[in-house]
Amino acid sequence: MNITKENVDALNAVVKVDIVAEDYQDKVTKVLNDYRKTANIPGFRKGQVPMGMVKKQYGKSVMIDEVNKLLQESLNKFLVEEKLDILGNPLPRVQDDFNWDADKFSFEFELGLAPEFDVNLQPKNKVTQYNIVATDELIEKEVENIQSRYGKMSAKEEATEETNVTGTFVNEEKEINKKSTISVKDIKGKTNLKKFVGAKVGDVLELKTKSLFEDEHKLQGALGVSHDEVHGLDIAVTFTIEEITEIEPAELDQELFDKLFADGSVKTVTDLKNKIKEDAEKQFQQQADQQLLNAITENLVENTKFDLPAEFLQKWLQTAGEKELTAEEAVEEYKKSEKGLRYQLIEGKIMKDNDIKLDYAELVDYAKGFIRAQMAQFGNMNPEEKELEDIAGRILQNQDEARRLQEQLISQKLLAFYKENMSFDTKEVSFEDFIKEVYK
Repeated sequence: MNITKENVDALNAVVKVDIVAEDYQDKVTKVLNDYRKTANIPGFRKGQVPMGMVKKQYGKSVMIDEVNKLLQESLNKFLVEEKLDILGNPLPRVQDDFNWDADKFSFEFELGLAPEFDVNLQPKNKVTQYNIVATDELIEKEVENIQSRYGKMSAKEEATEETNVTGTFVNEEKEINKKSTISVKDIKGKTNLKKFVGAKVGDVLELKTKSLFEDEHKLQGALGVSHDEVHGLDIAVTFTIEEITEIEPAELDQELFDKLFADGSVKTVTDLKNKIKEDAEKQFQQQADQQLLNAITENLVENTKFDLPAEFLQKWLQTAGEKELTAEEAVEEYKKSEKGLRYQLIEGKIMKDNDIKLDYAELVDYAKGFIRAQMAQFGNMNPEEKELEDIAGRILQNQDEARRLQEQLISQKLLAFYKENMSFDTKEVSFEDFIKEVYK
């Protein structure tokens, strides 16, 4: 057997595999002997079937099978030994004159080669790293929410701007019949607000849905309509008031603090606000980190220039999935996946050049941390180590789950690396301004 490689250009190559009878004949003979021992053919005792008959019946199919096995094993070994960094999988070339009755066979495979390139971790256009802070306004609002959640509810005779009103929205044409509780202070516009203020249980209010609430998503929830339907919805509805309540805010005292933080860490209103700030900014940091990683990814793809074997990859995509694609469909699929492939190559090079690795023990620890956090949400704050290991083991046996956790952990490692090795334009913003800037 002989294997040779010819470079077409820097990104494409052809591997030729020549196989002769001596390469596969011994294996074919062994398989046919095994067939002969077990073959049940009328007129012959088991194990006594003439080899000529066995060859005639099974010889060609066994030979083809053994040649294909040898071909795949030899090609894979060659790619490993030659340390060829390929994209996709080798594509067999169609040979019109191929003949399985020949004494020797030649197979050719097209290869798409990964490009060589350098990654600049200090691009001219720097990425913005956001530091999201919890504003005094946000903290005060959360304090009010806490007081409301733990406050005392009492029934009221008539509605004010400070009350909540429970009733049923009805519109027969749109088949709306939805019982909802709304806060009067969320009602938009003086005309609508006047209808609520002073209203009593049993009153039926005639309302227009257009501009009823500042936020259309609140209208969606109140009416029970779909997200698509609520935008621009302008219909008349009736609202029959069934209950009017007001919440007396809870006192900011030690009893409330201990309900919120059983460890006794909060003693004063200042302590409470500091805790709210700390917890909020931890959550903000997760969002800021995800945004930073996304921005770095976009930046690296934009600033790292290299060519890809596009024609080869499009051809490979035609047969790579469960459903075979047309040439036109493969071109479109390539366009969709090209940016992801480019970052995958950049990521791989960064990890290789900087010895960023992920071993199984790290993955297990990461899975245990994920499980511990999940269990804490359900009140199990101190799970046994063996329980964590058992659950982690079961999760990692699921290939999809293992891949998802592995990708998350690699992203964490890469983000830590980027923070240490890249320079950023830093910007301190409130959460509201962060949303406006990032998702504008």
